[in-house]
Amino acid sequence: MLQSLAGSSCVRLVEQHRSAWCFALLVLGYLLYLVFGAVVFSSQFLMRVLEASNYGVSVLSNASGNWNWDFTSSLFFASTVLSTTGYGHTVPLSDGGKAFCIIYSVIGIPFTLLFLTAVVQRIIVYVTRRPVLYFHIRWGFSKQVVAIIHAMVLGFITVSCFFLIPAAIFSVLEDDWNFLESFYFCFISLSTIGLGDYVPGEGYNQKFRELYKIGITCYLLMGLIAMLVVLETFCELHELKKFRKLFYVKKDKEEDQVHIMEHDQLSFSSISDQAASMKDDQKANEPFVNSQSPTSNDSSLNN
Repeated sequence: MLQSLAGSSCVRLVEQHRSAWCFALLVLGYLLYLVFGAVVFSSQFLMRVLEASNYGVSVLSNASGNWNWDFTSSLFFASTVLSTTGYGHTVPLSDGGKAFCIIYSVIGIPFTLLFLTAVVQRIIVYVTRRPVLYFHIRWGFSKQVVAIIHAMVLGFITVSCFFLIPAAIFSVLEDDWNFLESFYFCFISLSTIGLGDYVPGEGYNQKFRELYKIGITCYLLMGLIAMLVVLETFCELHELKKFRKLFYVKKDKEEDQVHIMEHDQLSFSSISDQAASMKDDQKANEPFVNSQSPTSNDSSLNN
């Protein structure tokens, strides 16, 4: 009895929070997919090292290539591939690595789009829609004015947190970068252009390089999400919606009327079917219904 009650309560809990559970599984699956790609790419480097060591060549002694395919660099490479940034500073050289990169990208890029869309859809509710409705309902301001001001403030915060502050940090951590070059790297990265002329963490004397690479990977993912949230916020502005409609293809009125007629026919048929079923149910539920026909009643009265 207790087990059945516990099982039913667990089922109700899962049903009530199905969207949250699916989202959590999506995030976990995407992170595991990134780690899986990093492990495979880094293991290819280890195989190349072992093959070279069998011929008496020490690859690890080469200071310029000993980190190209370690785990953190492979994780960074996998994130740039899936986000379509693709700096091009690190590429797979073996045929197996190139084949795996193709398969990994074909599956991973749509997975990334699904992941980013799900994350942005949840964030924008708390970051954009609820604040705008709060100021509109609580203070009585115009919804359009509040939306414009909110979009400008959100854009300024995003530029500050993901462009200006990171650019200042990169200019300090990277010896050869000034503030303009660091800001240029942030823009090229978060816009997914990825020219590859500036890539952080590739210096010989880079301190805490593994932690630095992981931080850059997190920065790229969070920055892409922030950029998409800002773009979605601006796209929801009423003025931009009206401007975009100028370039849309208008539907033919005949097609719209056909769709309306089909919808009306379906709705009328469904309503008639529902009414007929309701009448049958009412007749069946009436307690004092005589099953005899009127003619039989009349004949009985005459007799």
